[in-house]
Amino acid sequence: MCKEKQRIYLVGIGMGTEASLTIQAKQVLESCDRIIGAKRMLDAVKEFNKPVLAAYKPGEIKDYIVTHSNAAKIAVVLSGDAGFYSGAKKLEEVLTEYEVERIPGISSIIYLAAKLHISWEDAALVSVHGRKQNYIHAIATHEKTFLLLSDRDTAREFCEKIRYYGLEKTQIWVGSQLSYEDEVILHKKAGELRPEECLGLDVAYIYNPEPDRRIYRHLEDEEFIRGKVPMTKSEIRAVSLAKLALTEDAVLYDVGAGTGSVSIEAAVQSGSIKVYAVEKNPEGVSMIRENKRKFLCDWLEIVEGTAPEALKELKPPTHVFIGGSSGNLKEIITCVKEKNPEVRIVLNAISLETVKEVMEAAREGILEEPEIIQIMASRSKKLGAYHMMTGLNPVYIITEGKEQQDGKSEISDCGGIQRKR
Repeated sequence: MCKEKQRIYLVGIGMGTEASLTIQAKQVLESCDRIIGAKRMLDAVKEFNKPVLAAYKPGEIKDYIVTHSNAAKIAVVLSGDAGFYSGAKKLEEVLTEYEVERIPGISSIIYLAAKLHISWEDAALVSVHGRKQNYIHAIATHEKTFLLLSDRDTAREFCEKIRYYGLEKTQIWVGSQLSYEDEVILHKKAGELRPEECLGLDVAYIYNPEPDRRIYRHLEDEEFIRGKVPMTKSEIRAVSLAKLALTEDAVLYDVGAGTGSVSIEAAVQSGSIKVYAVEKNPEGVSMIRENKRKFLCDWLEIVEGTAPEALKELKPPTHVFIGGSSGNLKEIITCVKEKNPEVRIVLNAISLETVKEVMEAAREGILEEPEIIQIMASRSKKLGAYHMMTGLNPVYIITEGKEQQDGKSEISDCGGIQRKR
């Protein structure tokens, strides 16, 4: 039931100057009784001479609205556009009993795109203003990427990662103080940008002339940096990843990651997938680190240690791949199911001893009705004038758990997943 006497406006005020305010936003701010917003937002609307509250937390804002029920119209001012990385979404969740209207604004990304005479409908739009996002994946897979920076620390991290992942030759434009008199738009090769050249709340446009356009990236064994550490072979990896059925926003544990081939191939599929590569062998950890850098997998986190102990402090998984268990298979499965009872598990078994462990886990109810298939692939090898097929080791691929519709979960305070959304 909407409260008839009060109307709440969530107003996108653009970049903070009068020039970036739309006519509709001005009309609302002129007619409202009170204005709420973060201090920087309120400074931008002082000209309207209305009673104000400096606040940005949804609960605080709602409490103020409740205690000022005599105000027929209240405006909450938000930077940029009310639908683009805005607090409007969370505000509407706590203001369900009020009549709420969103007033769109001009975002800094739209402004910069217009200044540069480029379109933005085919660009990746990413923000690291108060959040973490995998912008390295976005830059690597898109010709155009717009990135909202928040301060010198995020600018410093951006400059370091651009160099670390070999993206120095991409072109970058950084817009600072957009729409203000001291507006600056800087153009450089990304590798030449220095953190001190970013002034704070900046927006960057990155142009990559050679993005990776593959929809599904299957990596051949020869592409990986390898040592003496065992690696899941290409054919087995392809089937195992198909059985995992990864989703956007998935959280994947790769237990016994070896050289990291499964971790890497999972991570390159989407910038939203969080991968934990768990490995106890120092040489394997070193190989994973090198492959992470080669394939630009910024959201792959290396966890050095033995499972299940190494898993206990990690974010609950939606998917788990077990390539090696060091004899702790039952304990690993129990651990990940305690974190998320609906987790999807895929494991590889080469030895009969591991297969025995799987069957014991099924009998004890640790694994519930697992699907078991055996794969034996052969590769051709030239011998003189002839080509002969050379067989790889047969591998059992065991799968348990329903396919997830998405990787989003609600996590309880104790670290477990309560329910799927």
